[in-house]
Amino acid sequence: MKKILIVCLGLATVLAFLIVYSGADEEMPSPNGEEFWTYITETNSYKMWDHWPGYPDMYPGQSPHGAYLKLYVNDIAHEAIQNGKETMPDGAIIIKENYGKDKESLMAITPMYKVKDYDPDAGNWFWAKYGAKGKIMASGKVEGCINCHKSKKENDWLFTEIK
Repeated sequence: MKKILIVCLGLATVLAFLIVYSGADEEMPSPNGEEFWTYITETNSYKMWDHWPGYPDMYPGQSPHGAYLKLYVNDIAHEAIQNGKETMPDGAIIIKENYGKDKESLMAITPMYKVKDYDPDAGNWFWAKYGAKGKIMASGKVEGCINCHKSKKENDWLFTEIK
């Protein structure tokens, strides 16, 4: 009887683990502007994500982004930051909401998405810029983003320090 109880407890533990972590292998979007937008607004809404650790809800920004910014990170990016990783792992997503001087006018949404073997010359980042209502203004291997962020190549193309 004791052996049956131990086996049952073991199976219950495994089942509980599978239920809790069933979303861990969530399918990530392809590096495609429309599919990515659907992912970050419907499938896994970035509005539910954490802000970059140590950053307030809104903080002053600079050109080419807005006068004020909100910086969101998905769980993969958040864990990398918390663990002091030197580079973001595949699947990491960082999203900036770009606001005007009034702190209320959302001007653009500018994500970076780390995709395995996507663009090794640009850190394997997929770049995009969406209007406030989701209109794709740029997506993919966006030259303007790459040319600006290459000055931070040693920090995984990020202006925000991860280490």
